[in-house]
Amino acid sequence: MVTDTFLNHIEELRNKFNRQLNNFPLDSEPKYIYDPIRYIMAGKGKRLRPIIVNLIGTAYKANSEDLLNAGLAVELLHNFTLVHDDIMDQDSIRHGKATVHTKWDESTAILAGDGIYAIAQILITKVSVNPLKAVHAFNKATLYVCEGQAYDKEFEHNTKVVFDQYLKMIKKKTGWLIGFCAELGGILGNQPDEIINELRSYGLNLGIAFQIQDDIFEIFGNPKSMGKSLGSDLIAGKQTILTVLARQNNASNWQKMWDSVNQKEIDEALIELRNYFETTGILEEAKLIAQNYTEAAQKNLNIIPKDNRAHLEQLTEYVWKRKK
Repeated sequence: MVTDTFLNHIEELRNKFNRQLNNFPLDSEPKYIYDPIRYIMAGKGKRLRPIIVNLIGTAYKANSEDLLNAGLAVELLHNFTLVHDDIMDQDSIRHGKATVHTKWDESTAILAGDGIYAIAQILITKVSVNPLKAVHAFNKATLYVCEGQAYDKEFEHNTKVVFDQYLKMIKKKTGWLIGFCAELGGILGNQPDEIINELRSYGLNLGIAFQIQDDIFEIFGNPKSMGKSLGSDLIAGKQTILTVLARQNNASNWQKMWDSVNQKEIDEALIELRNYFETTGILEEAKLIAQNYTEAAQKNLNIIPKDNRAHLEQLTEYVWKRKK
């Protein structure tokens, strides 16, 4: 059960990372790069990834300074991917405010994203325990996220994508970065490879469940809490858990539905899509898949001594029950 004590602890960690990002020492010039970087760092987010690093690292008594630097590094890595992803997808809103390429332009956003990534690299090299191992895992995760984004772009408007291909895409694009955060906590806690591998599996399973939930929120969520317009991924031809399952369930019916809603205003289209996904059982099937990955993540936590895993068990439940 998620307790108030746990929620307060998570909020304290989130506030801690927000303060560090808002007060991060940056040069004042050239403004062309540092103004948008400050804008990115001041953005609001769940800070899930640094929180995972912190909770797992703390379970293994990792150095607090290492956890701070590593947490900031993974959050900046995440933001680097978001800035470039927003350019590629031409999204105009991120976390409720204008994306960097919208507020400035694409050239500025590319450079700011590169700068954020460089700062993340500087921070991860500051860790004192297993620094080479940490940097290796950092760069491996970065490459896998890029591979996941490549699949995402390749799969746009591709009506032949099946569930296993979708799963490979989200495992790399979303799952692996969260998996890296989990393994990083073990690396900084100086744990053996068999424990680190199980921690990575925890993060991968949690990350896959997280992305499936996001796909569902894309249609059934609240635009205010989402910080973006609903249905944007479908409009862009993205492959989501709902579209893949709809095609798998009845390709002909789904194509007729899609041809119909594709001609309508987004608000009307969303109403019809929600009804379709609910009445065909696709929504419940997607939720069940996410639940199965969440339960698998909980089982992975058995690798952590029982007295030290309560916060992580609550975090996993917290992610599962989130409203966005």
